[in-house]
Amino acid sequence: MKAGTATLDPETLVETQLALGQMHLDRGEPDQALEWFRAAARSGDARALNMLGRAHERGWGMAVNAPQAAVYFREAAERGDVWAMFNLADLYCRGVGVERDETTAYALYAEAARRGHAKSLNMLGLFHEDGSAVPCDLDKAFSFFQAGAEAGDCWAQFNAARLALSRGATDEALRWLAASLETGFTDYFVHLAAALEDDPDPRL
Repeated sequence: MKAGTATLDPETLVETQLALGQMHLDRGEPDQALEWFRAAARSGDARALNMLGRAHERGWGMAVNAPQAAVYFREAAERGDVWAMFNLADLYCRGVGVERDETTAYALYAEAARRGHAKSLNMLGLFHEDGSAVPCDLDKAFSFFQAGAEAGDCWAQFNAARLALSRGATDEALRWLAASLETGFTDYFVHLAAALEDDPDPRL
């Protein structure tokens, strides 16, 4: 080996490739991001396969191809990636790239939730609130929303607050809404403002 050079071990190499891909994505450079995600995926890394799925789903550096996104999400999910489970569940829930199947979507969200994925806990709450694929059960929905809220998901915090308000538990709702201000993002804040702007309670 030449002086002053080093060889990255395979795990560090993949981490670096994924980081570079995300950096280019954040800079609005999807073509370059895609090349780094492809490089990382050659190792079979589940996270990289999930990001290739996202590239096909969102059209990062290529035309949108939802069926191919589903292929990558499925492969990554089979290798244990919780984000891939969530993303594949989302496709099944919407019937995009795959035939709509709420039962399969629920099972994928449930598996991701068992592995600690907060956003999947929120989705399980919505399924139980709406009675989609499972019987309507508002108590169970509230439990899932609370679990997702405690794990730091802003949408779960919002939904826990929403159901708390419907039960007259305003103080609990305020606590979850305040927490969501720390974990939310621009689109969430817009949704939150629209949902609360006509509420007569000045605290809200």
